[in-house]
Amino acid sequence: MPPAMTDPLDIWAVDSQIPADNSITVDFLLPTGIYIQLDVPREATIDQIKMLLWRQAQTYPLYTVLGEKDSYMFQCVNQSAVHEELEDESRRLCDVRPFLPVLKLVARNCNRSERLLDSKIGVLIGKGLHEFDALTDPEVREFRSKMRMFNEEKMLKLQGLSWMDWLKHSFPPELESTAFNNFEDKLPKENLVVAVQFDSCQENFSFQISPNLNPLDLNELAIRKQLTIHGKENEEFNPRDFVLRVSGKQEYLFGEQPLIQFRYIRNCVLKGSNPQLTLVDCCTIKEMCDREMSAIGVALHRKISNAPLPLPPKRRTISVSTQSLRTSLAGIFHGTELLSKSVVSTEVSGKNDLVWNEILDFEINLCDLPRMSRLCFAVYGVMDKVKKQKSTKNASKYQTIRKHYPIAWVNTMVFDFRAQLKSGDLDLHCWSSFPDEMEDMLNPMGTVQTNPYSENAASLHIQFQEYSKSVIYYPAFDKGRGGKKLHIELKEIMERDPLSQLCENEMDLIWTLRYDCRENFPQSLPKLLLSVKWSKHEDVAQLQALLQIWIKLCPRDALELLDFNYPDQYVREYAVKCLKEMSDEELSQYLLQLVQVLKYEPYFDCALSRFLLERAQANRRIGHFLFWHLRSEMHLPATSLQFGLILESYCRGSFTHIKELSKQMEALSKLKAINNLVKLSYLKVTRTKVKEVMNTCLKQPVYTEALSDLQSPLNPSVILSKLNVDKCKFMDSKMKPLWILYNNKMSGGEPVGIIFKNGDDLRQDMLALQILRLMDMLWKEAGLDLRIVPYGCLATGDKSGLIEVVSASETIANIQLTNSNVAATAAFNKDALLNWLKEKNTGDALDRAIEEFTLSCAGYCVATYVLGIGDRHSDNIMVRETGQLFHIDFGHILGNFKSKFGIKRERVPFILTHDFIHVIQQGKPGNAEKFGRFRQCCEEAYLILRKNGNLFITLFALMLTAGLPELSSVKDIQYLKDSLALGKSDDEALKQFRQKFDEALRESWTTKVNWMAHIVAKDNRS
Repeated sequence: MPPAMTDPLDIWAVDSQIPADNSITVDFLLPTGIYIQLDVPREATIDQIKMLLWRQAQTYPLYTVLGEKDSYMFQCVNQSAVHEELEDESRRLCDVRPFLPVLKLVARNCNRSERLLDSKIGVLIGKGLHEFDALTDPEVREFRSKMRMFNEEKMLKLQGLSWMDWLKHSFPPELESTAFNNFEDKLPKENLVVAVQFDSCQENFSFQISPNLNPLDLNELAIRKQLTIHGKENEEFNPRDFVLRVSGKQEYLFGEQPLIQFRYIRNCVLKGSNPQLTLVDCCTIKEMCDREMSAIGVALHRKISNAPLPLPPKRRTISVSTQSLRTSLAGIFHGTELLSKSVVSTEVSGKNDLVWNEILDFEINLCDLPRMSRLCFAVYGVMDKVKKQKSTKNASKYQTIRKHYPIAWVNTMVFDFRAQLKSGDLDLHCWSSFPDEMEDMLNPMGTVQTNPYSENAASLHIQFQEYSKSVIYYPAFDKGRGGKKLHIELKEIMERDPLSQLCENEMDLIWTLRYDCRENFPQSLPKLLLSVKWSKHEDVAQLQALLQIWIKLCPRDALELLDFNYPDQYVREYAVKCLKEMSDEELSQYLLQLVQVLKYEPYFDCALSRFLLERAQANRRIGHFLFWHLRSEMHLPATSLQFGLILESYCRGSFTHIKELSKQMEALSKLKAINNLVKLSYLKVTRTKVKEVMNTCLKQPVYTEALSDLQSPLNPSVILSKLNVDKCKFMDSKMKPLWILYNNKMSGGEPVGIIFKNGDDLRQDMLALQILRLMDMLWKEAGLDLRIVPYGCLATGDKSGLIEVVSASETIANIQLTNSNVAATAAFNKDALLNWLKEKNTGDALDRAIEEFTLSCAGYCVATYVLGIGDRHSDNIMVRETGQLFHIDFGHILGNFKSKFGIKRERVPFILTHDFIHVIQQGKPGNAEKFGRFRQCCEEAYLILRKNGNLFITLFALMLTAGLPELSSVKDIQYLKDSLALGKSDDEALKQFRQKFDEALRESWTTKVNWMAHIVAKDNRS
């Protein structure tokens, strides 16, 4: 444990007063009524502690009554004040962290293996499964039951896979979606040089091959060369008995695709390096496959089917009452559309158990309620304030002003998960609200889950009126078809961006010409859905009929249908049907948004959750990132139940993945402990001493073991093998991020660096980097490679996460400082950057580095302008030794630029300083050709992004529910619409961009002044 206490009440942190043997006194309660107190090592496993206890128990009465120790397990009260059964005895006591050092020995029930799996899943997802077991909600129980059957079916299919199919599932090849013919000029004049090492004997050969060969062809070349060298050229062999692996990574190259289609090979070609590959015998793969298949077989053998759950009883009356509340406001919504006028209850005064006995009557027929209608409540207080009037002309000198103070809100669906009209009594535990405008009191975009912290939440008690003695179901779909009409006005409406508002006449026109929309403007489906009168069941039925014959949309276009504005079940199922056409690579690109829109799903069992689980279980790489995107938000009360149930389902269906994910979770826990240690120690001792304490902690066996031999959460293909403790450090920023360096486990792998942050929300950085990756992909599809560096970034928990270290790179600030004697003048040294590149590159390499700098600078100029990325000081811009420029730290986006005393610090649309121009012009002032090409790249890149403007708006709109500080409303997305000049012609947009480009050049001196102030304020020298 760390040699400092992070919390004076934390008994599991270690300080200087702890005995040298690092032990703790634990009280043991035995089922025989015997109490034993014993000193045990903090780092001992539960199994080791049980052995110590059994040895000690031999000296106490009633020992013979206990029987075998394997018949018992320990139980404790955890940090959440919940009883936890310690079924997994490989865990260390210091990782269990009981609230008090008290362990109770209890008899094990039958089916230990199932309980052990439950325990591991509970620890992994951060929520004990006993909490799910205790819930009486029939929807939760039915979802868990269905998911068990769903997972069993998937595991049965998985059990029958061949070793090659298993390899595709566990280590899917990373392929580029774009053809390489756009980059033929990047290919070497001669054939591609590839180094292949044999995994079994460490022999290494180089080959000159065509990049269009497939992996099997390269297998055959390598094996034949080895046999020829050893005089066995006549020996028979099968190239399919071997698989190529990227040296230093768990990334495999196999299949019929040409080598140039694999991402690793493509990247090597583009940066001018030779691919390094390892040839692995299939026996090694088969051993890994057989281990997993054996575990799956054991799991399937012990599965127990759950009995179907009975339907809940039906009772129907309506009245509304509140506890500790004054006035309530209610409305029925479909998406953001209010279906009928909101209803306000009468005012009730008092302090406790306030009761209304009144009917809330909505002006809408039951038959007109859409399937996804939600009933939204807001509770608020009313206060009359008497204010003296300035004018005395009125008869009264005083004026009464009525103010409303929101107290809480809560939402519930009108129909339940079985499509039955809700019935009987409902206790809705509310969410806190804060004083705001009256119109914002109702929160239709909020969750339909009630507040899990019921003891501290206001409770709203409602009952539904009885409409029929029998159960009322929402009607099933009935196919229908209408006539076709054409109208030329549609084209102009359909070409508008998603943020454009439709007037009533335009919506009527779209609805009237809906069949024309289907035939001529299929991508206009979102606008048609916004034109439906969802309060008229006839229109809803016609829309659902039309949806059945609507052609499949491109998956990118279908993403918009998962927004909150489109809650209809059939619409969302149609959208998921379109998404099924996505490749695994494309799905990975949009996974961040797909996880966020799960929050818009009112029921646990929905098409989107099943789709994500199915693809995650078919591709472990997708499963890896789905797990972390869900796990990082488990601390949020509004999503913990929904995300927890999906995580449980994934873990049950991919339980062979649990071990690796648990290893990553344990490593993150240790990094968090070290970070807390650094923060606390930094306040007391010198920086050098803190570094010594940190390294001492990292060298302790419990930390070394936890932080070694695991997959990187940032990229599961990378194995983090052994810590290079001497190179590990902490950074100087406020939260003291940890800089951790690993030696790569696989032969030939370069060292891997990661940054662990604790205290900063990385989700906004994740979004910005995801959009940069998308821009890079769109540019490449158009034949433009701007050498973007979208490094890895992953949020792993509440304000914690990891960032990939980009090797061989330096900040602009450090480059300027190392080439200047005085900090105040460093920012104005225009030769510093070019001189640094000359130091790192000579001859032809320098020309390549300047080319890399030119292309990447163009890409980031356009990207940072379009995204409105702010806080661009010289420590947030870096350059690789190979010349690639890239930006880091995306804490300010969408035009939220920093200001001081009301004055904006950043006055330029993007960063384009004269030292950048100096590099682009190769140090030759007036090199108009090079600068003209750079400007042309910027303009071309901008126009490519404009063509995909609707996609960017959709992706940001889908992130509104994430709760990012600078992306909380549709108004924030307006910046994108303006920067991309949507609604203007290409000529008008290009004119606008050229004006911004000229402004960036003209005002670049202000950037230099800001950089000077930054360099003087902070010592950036490493």
